[in-house]
Amino acid sequence: MFELGLIPAAGEGVRAYPATTWMPKVMLEIAGTPIIERNVEILRDDFGIKQIVIITGHLGSMIEEHLGNGERLGVQLTYVRCEDPKIGLARGILLAEPFLDRPFVTVLGDELYLNSGHSKLRPTDTDWFAWCAVHRTPDARRITKNYCLTIDDGRIVDLEEKPEHPSGDLLGCGTYAFQPSLFERIRSTAPNPRSGRVELTDVIREAAREGLTVLPFELGGDYLNVNTLEDHHTANHLARTKQFASFTTSLVIPAYNEEDSIAHVVRDFVGHVDEVLVVDNSSTDRTAELAREAGARVETVTQTGYGDTIQWGLDHARGDILIITEADHSFRSKDVGKFLEFLKDADMVMGTRTTREMIEQGSNMGGILRLGNIVVGKLIEVLWWGQEPRFTDVGCTYRALWKTTWTKIRTQATHTGPEFSPEMMIEALRARLRVIEIPISYHARVGGESKHSAGFFHVSKTALRMLRLILAKRFGG
Repeated sequence: MFELGLIPAAGEGVRAYPATTWMPKVMLEIAGTPIIERNVEILRDDFGIKQIVIITGHLGSMIEEHLGNGERLGVQLTYVRCEDPKIGLARGILLAEPFLDRPFVTVLGDELYLNSGHSKLRPTDTDWFAWCAVHRTPDARRITKNYCLTIDDGRIVDLEEKPEHPSGDLLGCGTYAFQPSLFERIRSTAPNPRSGRVELTDVIREAAREGLTVLPFELGGDYLNVNTLEDHHTANHLARTKQFASFTTSLVIPAYNEEDSIAHVVRDFVGHVDEVLVVDNSSTDRTAELAREAGARVETVTQTGYGDTIQWGLDHARGDILIITEADHSFRSKDVGKFLEFLKDADMVMGTRTTREMIEQGSNMGGILRLGNIVVGKLIEVLWWGQEPRFTDVGCTYRALWKTTWTKIRTQATHTGPEFSPEMMIEALRARLRVIEIPISYHARVGGESKHSAGFFHVSKTALRMLRLILAKRFGG
């Protein structure tokens, strides 16, 4: 039925500040995929539409660079530039008129749909002016942020934009089907007294009041209009939670001469993750043998240090979710569940060893070391104040991240020593990703001593390397 699609994506997204100062709101990622790309897929998969017009405006070149000509997604994309995003949705749609000479489907670029059932819209005739998607919700507050509808005998007879007191449980969504006569009606509709702009809802309402056929089609699944950063976080949590059972997890353990502890670590984590990967940096003892016997996948490599050993593991781990831990048994599998739960809300989750109630007596976290980690963590907070991070530990290896997060920061995270730990944190901030820190239990290591924090000399050396890296990342470009 439909051959043409339209995605308006020109808005400035002021309510999603500060994220929209560096990217269009429609490029905010939901579970690793930009919202606008998800909506291109809806037009392609649910409607079979291959020709799609995208109206760009604020930072529109980022959209065009990401989606290209559409070949990667199996569609043909045409871009129309809106030089003044403040003209509003309806007048912005007028810019696409030369490309839409047949009935077309419009999906706003900043709305999330999960298992929505868009494909149910299959009009069999042309005796209609518009179709409007609706979604049932018991939350009237959500309706006040969109529009409400009045339906009589199966037809929409009235609409109200952002109603103060909505009636009913139908929330109007940003998916529509229109006849090309829409454009003339936009031109003939007066600006809304409240906004001073021609509102698309007003255009549809006037058409319905004049007797033109405006019909609803109800969507299922989950729907969210992404207006603010909190909406974005909610959308990410929702999408990830829906898919979470399908994600696989890999635990990466960098190891060098850890035969006293490695089997304990592997046995502790086997069964809590899908893969335990021990990256053996050419140990001269039985580390590799014991790890393999305990149930780990073991890869022996030759790396220069601690940081690039972890990097190798992250590069070669098979999971969708990557967790890093130490080979000395100072961290335990009982915290894996916490990491996974918080990953639904974040791109990277850091562990912190500085919560006193969770530090085991005898662990390597004396007062000076604990204070040092807190101070340097606060330094990162100050230097990246606009990102609003909260850190109390820069040296904790125990952390979890999405594979897609690692892909985004990989080319910038390259240091080979213990400074790789804060480097990961900083590069995630520089990539505008969401990083959350959570308290985890910290235990006395099994066998040997820390190669980076045993004694004042090693602590000082590690601290200086970390400080140099932090300052270089902030002031050296």
